[in-house]
Amino acid sequence: TAAALANECDQLLSQYLRGQLSVMLILAAYYAIALSLSGMAGAVGIGILTGLAIFIPYIGFGVGLALALISGLLQFGPGVELLIIGLIYAAGQLLESFVLTPTLVGQKIGLHPVAVVFALMFFGSLFGFFGVLLALPAAAITLVGLRFMREQTEKSRWYRGQ
Repeated sequence: TAAALANECDQLLSQYLRGQLSVMLILAAYYAIALSLSGMAGAVGIGILTGLAIFIPYIGFGVGLALALISGLLQFGPGVELLIIGLIYAAGQLLESFVLTPTLVGQKIGLHPVAVVFALMFFGSLFGFFGVLLALPAAAITLVGLRFMREQTEKSRWYRGQ
């Protein structure tokens, strides 16, 4: 059964990576389109870079935002355009944190969206940056272990009342 558990963990981690890739691609498209609509030069490149960098919690978003703000400042100067860029990134962060990751990644690894948000907050508060980075894979592996324990308990003579 150790091989079966390892195989199930491997499958869940693969599903996690597929879900994360989906989030990254959607956000890359979102940022590229939204920044292009704002009139920013180089919007597609910055948008794609931001979307792909989202894999690294906080840092990816921060680097993308900094690049967009610097580019916007150089192109537009201080003004309402910088506010628009900030709002684009705020909306993207909310979309990623409360919609895309809980639904796409959580769905792929079999976690309820609320459980995904809880795991991110819990592991983040305990272990900081690395906790956020490892929260969903750790939650997925924990889920495999809990399912295994439940199956073993249900097969036991004690559970069946014998």
